[in-house]
Parts: sequence; C-alpha cells; structure tokens
Amino acid sequence: MRVMAEHVTRQMVVEATEAIRARTRYVPRVGLILGSGLNALAERLLDPDIIPYGELPHFPGSTVAGHAGRLLLGRLGGKEVLVMQGRVHYYEGYSLAQITLPVRVMQLWGLDTLLVTNAAGGIRPGLHAGDLMAITDHIDFVGMSGHSPLRGPNDERFGPRFPDMSGAYDPALLAALRAEAREQGIPLQEGVYVMLAGPSFETSAEVRLLRAMGADAVGMSTVPEVVVARHGGMRVLGVSLISNVAGEGKKTSHEEVLEAGQRAVPALAGLLEGVLRRLPPTSAE
Repeated sequence: MRVMAEHVTRQMVVEATEAIRARTRYVPRVGLILGSGLNALAERLLDPDIIPYGELPHFPGSTVAGHAGRLLLGRLGGKEVLVMQGRVHYYEGYSLAQITLPVRVMQLWGLDTLLVTNAAGGIRPGLHAGDLMAITDHIDFVGMSGHSPLRGPNDERFGPRFPDMSGAYDPALLAALRAEAREQGIPLQEGVYVMLAGPSFETSAEVRLLRAMGADAVGMSTVPEVVVARHGGMRVLGVSLISNVAGEGKKTSHEEVLEAGQRAVPALAGLLEGVLRRLPPTSAE
C-alpha cells in the first residue's frame, strides 16, 4: 500500500485528473463504481482504455479480492463512461477522503452523474440473495460517529461546507431504473442502505439494531462516495446486489459475496446500460 496523506488537496485531484486525461481518448460524462464481485460488468465496455490505479498519482490501491483496481474508460449504453473496476474501503486503512479521491476526479473533470453499485447483506424480511435493490436513501453510521470524507478544511470550489443530503439519490435516475426494470422484466427491490465500517460482518444483535433503525440492507462502502458526489453537485443512482441475508445465524463469507456478484452481473448490466441509454445525449454525442 502506498503511503498517502490523510487529507486530499485540490492539487492532488488536479494531478490525478491530468494523468488520466493524458491516457485516454474519451471525455466521459458518467462515472460508474463497481462493487464486490461485479468486476465482470466492466467487460461490457466497448474499446476501453485501461489504467491500473497504481499508475495514477495519489490514487489509492485496492487490497481486497474481487476488486481489480483498474480504471476503464470507454462506451457503455451509448455513453462515454469512466468505470472504477473495484473500489477501496475505509477498513483497508485509508482515510475517507483518500477513498473518495476518484469521485473528486470525476467532479473536476466535469462528470455530472455517478452510478454506484455494491454487494450488501439483506436485513429487511423478504430480501433474498441475488435480489437487486435500488437505493432510495442511506444511513451513514460511520459519518454519524464522526468520520466523514468532508472532515477537515473545506474547498468551496468543490462544494459548500454544509451540503444538503436530503434526496441524495436522484429521483429522475430512480425513475429511469424502475422503467428499465419493468421493460426488461427484472425484479427490482427498493430500500435504505446502511454503511458500517467493517471488515467484520454483523452480529445478529447488530442486524436487529439496524433493522429497527429502518435499514433494509447493510454494507461497508458507497456512502462516502455518495456524500462526496453530492457535495460536488453530481447526480447519483445507487444499486445494491443482495449477496446474502444477514442476521439469520448463518455464517457469511467474502467468497459467498463474490459468487453472488458473478451471478447478478447480466441483470445488473442490462439495467445500468438501459439507464445510460435513457440519459439525454450531450452535444458531443
């Protein structure tokens, strides 16, 4: 793991952005972050430019199985996109500002939309392994305990000191996702995602607490990326793959999560490509 500063400066974001722009033909409008086991979705990009995270200045490197640690730029669903093939997590030892640096790069480059995916444990009765769940809201358990990617000096060029997080998940993008699910005949659940720091999976008592709080699914990512994207004015759509049912006394493993992701890729890819096709074209398209 590279040693990195806890806070991210605008200059670091500029340097990372310039390094990416120098190595691609594309000018993406949409960013896509792939969660655990969902790497194969990136293989649907047409004629991609591929850049390992380790070759980019200030980029955090992924250390977790199921996260390839590569940036891909190409065309998907008729749009030029930037795809993070794997993410990094708070539990890997990075600060929340470090793990969200790629979202800052998207913002500085002018991307206006973020599609974020994850693997999550189902909490609400009726959710089953393999379900896809549109995220309608989140509970930032890590942020509520004082750990936020916005902690520290605020650069007003990125966003306001106190950003509004109501309506964090864009209603129009949610509507497009629902319409695609209906057209493609893909069952789509909806619910609230809660983030815990990890890396241990939840105890049965913790699952009961989270359910009482109003959470439908639980994971160890996504929320910091959404907070930073919204701080910078990006529109956000989130989708969770329910990889396991939490709190039933069954053992949960990372291998189980990866296997569920592989099975879900075709349906999730179809939905996201459909949403991309529904986005209005830019003048360059």
